Amino acid sequence: MSLGHVLDPLQQPLFTLLDTPVSWTEVLGFGSGALCVWLVARQHIANWPIGMANNVFFVLLFSQSGLYADAGLQIVFIALAAYGWWTWTHGGGPGSVTRTLPVRRTSRTEWTWLVAAGAVGTLALTLLLDRATDSTVPFWDALTTALSLMATYGQCRKRLESWWLWIAADVVYVPLYAYKELYLTSVLYVGFMTLCVLGLRDWRRDLTARRALPVEAAA
Repeated sequence: MSLGHVLDPLQQPLFTLLDTPVSWTEVLGFGSGALCVWLVARQHIANWPIGMANNVFFVLLFSQSGLYADAGLQIVFIALAAYGWWTWTHGGGPGSVTRTLPVRRTSRTEWTWLVAAGAVGTLALTLLLDRATDSTVPFWDALTTALSLMATYGQCRKRLESWWLWIAADVVYVPLYAYKELYLTSVLYVGFMTLCVLGLRDWRRDLTARRALPVEAAA
């Protein structure tokens, strides 16, 4: 049995939304994505395996819709999820005084590298998608990919500002997916923005509470 036969049921329409068929892949991506973001906001370690499953569903969905950078991005997300899973359970690496990674602010050096990498990545991906694929939205596909990678790095390291990067990406994702007639996914990303605001609030509270503790207790 070929891989195509195995995946074919996931690509079948489950229902119709705004005269557009919605596949099992999009529905499963919707559910696993919402659960993943909620778990991240709660700083629950299970967000990583749930997120990996979400990435697999979105690889299929975005490939079918011609969002090639977003499809490739999911593969990178799976690798980053493995890294994030490890850092969240090991406190950032050997020698750390705690096995639980704390929420921190993004340093100026990190911002410099993130912004530079994001700008270069957006430009390079835009040129690649424009010249090597039939993408109708090369810049927007590239921009959301760069923002998502920047946000995922921050999420892996529990940087507070990663939520702002996710919100910026979601602001672009919502109309982009609607344009591609992925209406359920567009609605999902509206929900993501709401969860991101809640996650930002919860992580900020955690950071504030941690800073209020004595040095010995915070460590």
